[in-house]
Amino acid sequence: MIFNLIKIIYLVLFLILFSLNINTLKADSKMEMGLDVYNNKAMCGACHTLSVAGSAGKIGPNLDYLKLQIPQIILTVTNGIGVMPAFEGMLTSEEIEAVAYFVSTSSNK
Repeated sequence: MIFNLIKIIYLVLFLILFSLNINTLKADSKMEMGLDVYNNKAMCGACHTLSVAGSAGKIGPNLDYLKLQIPQIILTVTNGIGVMPAFEGMLTSEEIEAVAYFVSTSSNK
């Protein structure tokens, strides 16, 4: 009986750790895609400063200080604001979500 209980506990712990590992891999790939969109596809760093991305643009706000949340970034990237163009149609929704995740995660440290 105790042996079976120990096996069940080990199985539950394994499943929890496996799940955490998969979520970490998903987050890492989303961060990689977000960095690629930020630096290459949307070229956000031409206008924005974000130290993690190595950008020092002076036209748009410094993203290191804004501390934006993901929904705010998605809305802004999708629709544009001020002189910032709308990226809807230029970026996929997956790319917009990835760059929003990347910026939010990187600037909210």
